[in-house]
Amino acid sequence: MIIVGENINIMSATLGSAMREYRAEPVRAISVALDRAGVDYLELNIGPAKKAGAELMPWLINIVQGVTSRPISLDTTNPEAIEAGLKLVKGRALINSVSLQPERLERILPLVTRYDTKMIGLLWGIEGMPRDTSERCLLAVDLAYKANELGIKSEDIWMDPIATPVSGDISQVVAVGEFLQMLPEICPGCKSIVGLSNVSNGTPTHLRPYLNRTYLVMLERYGLYAAIADALDNELLAIARGDRPSIVNLIHLAMDSEYIDLDALSDEEAKYVKTVRVLNGTALYSHAWLEA
Repeated sequence: MIIVGENINIMSATLGSAMREYRAEPVRAISVALDRAGVDYLELNIGPAKKAGAELMPWLINIVQGVTSRPISLDTTNPEAIEAGLKLVKGRALINSVSLQPERLERILPLVTRYDTKMIGLLWGIEGMPRDTSERCLLAVDLAYKANELGIKSEDIWMDPIATPVSGDISQVVAVGEFLQMLPEICPGCKSIVGLSNVSNGTPTHLRPYLNRTYLVMLERYGLYAAIADALDNELLAIARGDRPSIVNLIHLAMDSEYIDLDALSDEEAKYVKTVRVLNGTALYSHAWLEA
């Protein structure tokens, strides 16, 4: 499983002010931590950055590349900021993201070809968020076709079906897994990626890791290639690296079985089983689902 570290983010409560104030040391410190954690990509998320993006992105890249040689993902809706960053990136970058909104297609897709990058295809259409699995499939085929027309290889397109909070519409959470199973047939060669932490948005902080880790295992079983995730969650990284086979096997069992005797499990094991039931829609979400 490819892990794209989401931690260098201007929306971060701890790092955002440092990025806005161009304070290098906090950025340098977290880049070193992510490198030591073994993350596959470092994502540099500067948000819309309409005014200062073309200055902020290169500044970030110089700091990050000064302490790690790991690949970089550039996340912003500002095309000028993306191009300014691509001029400095060493190796092949990943652009996050290209949606089917006309301005994104017209301004970002040419950068993919010009700088020979990989791209995340965000399945957000002209009408916004896809409503179900079928709409995700239609958007994916359309996006792959448009990218292929410009000479972008399918293997360099990572489709993001858009994970949504479990506290919202559970059918959207389930639809991501359904889409992943269909992707190889509808878009041969394309890979898949999700913003994993989206599924736990709005839930209490101490509960988020169980949702993120469990959803990762469930989606990997459906064919997920990569996840944008909290790379400082050591347990999540261990699961992604295949170092927690007992947890993975238990989650798979919970996905397949209508009944598992929770009393026969440890407290930690029971939490993962309960989380599967919430994520597949067989149990209603509440902030107390682990205690139910």
